[in-house]
Amino acid sequence: ADGGRLADATVARTWHIINPGRTNRLGRPTGYVLYPEQNPTLLADPSAGITSRAAYTTRHLWVTAYDPEERYPAGDLVNQNPGGDGLPRYMAADRNVENTDVVLWHTFGLAHFPRPEDWPVMPVDYAKFTLKPHGFFDNNPVLNVPAASGGHCAAPAGGCH
Repeated sequence: ADGGRLADATVARTWHIINPGRTNRLGRPTGYVLYPEQNPTLLADPSAGITSRAAYTTRHLWVTAYDPEERYPAGDLVNQNPGGDGLPRYMAADRNVENTDVVLWHTFGLAHFPRPEDWPVMPVDYAKFTLKPHGFFDNNPVLNVPAASGGHCAAPAGGCH
């Protein structure tokens, strides 16, 4: 039930998802690091109807035990959901997330503050996150890539620049 977390850019918060059953040559567990998007959570009053229907937007990260029936953060019927379905219901089950398959639900989006350039159609904006492997390799895996034919680089005649 404690699986909801907030990102915090002031401390460069990241989350490490590890497998203690698998270790690398240094004896450390293998895993991934989630570098979250640093946007605000839902900008709505806690008593608003959208807040109960889209409760998953109140945290940046949710961690739940894997269940093939739990596919959508707002529940199966989001448009007919009166609230409390999806991640709040999954979290209420309070299942163990240690040493089991888990699902990371990273909520991110845009807090769109319109500009004159957005009218009449907003051109483009970006929302992103990074999920990087951490500790899987003994060293940098590109160190043993074979050299290009024809010397130390594949530049045309006249050498590398």
